[in-house]
Amino acid sequence: MLNRRLLLMTTVFGALAVRASLAGKTIAGETFAVTHNDEEWHKLLTPDQFVILRQAGTENPFTSALLHEERKGNFACVGCDQRLFSSATKFDSGTGWPSFWAPLDHAVGMTNDTTFGMVRTAVHCSRCGGHLGHVFDDGPKPTGLRYCINGLVMRFHPAAA
Repeated sequence: MLNRRLLLMTTVFGALAVRASLAGKTIAGETFAVTHNDEEWHKLLTPDQFVILRQAGTENPFTSALLHEERKGNFACVGCDQRLFSSATKFDSGTGWPSFWAPLDHAVGMTNDTTFGMVRTAVHCSRCGGHLGHVFDDGPKPTGLRYCINGLVMRFHPAAA
C-alpha cells in the first residue's frame, strides 16, 4: 500500500541517487590538463558554480550576468580560465542562456547526455572537463548550431582596447 511516508522516502532517495550519479560522472576516455579533487574544486568555485561545472547542473534562465554581454572579447571557463568562445560568435537565442554558434578551436568536448529522459549533447571544457551546457542544431548560420552555455561557469575577458 502506497502512503505519504513511502512516497516521500522514494522521492528523496530517488533524488539523492540522481545527484550521486551526476557527482561521480566522468568523461570516458578523456584526460584533462587541469584536475582537482572535490575539496579543491569547492575552494575554487562558488556553490552554484560547483553544481554546474562539476555535477552537470544548470542555472535558471535569464539570470546570467553574461547573457547581455556585448563587448568584444572572449568567454573563458571559470574552472581553469581556458578561452571557450569568442564574442564574435555570440547571439541572442531568446532561451535565457548565453548562446554561441561556434566554440574556439579545441576549446570544448562533447558527450551524449541521456539524463532526464532526453537525448542531448553535453558540452564540457576540454582543459578541465567542467560541464558548460549543451549544443543543439537549431542555431544560426554559418554552423546551424546553438551552444547553450551556463553563464555562471564562464568569465568574460574584454579585448584589449
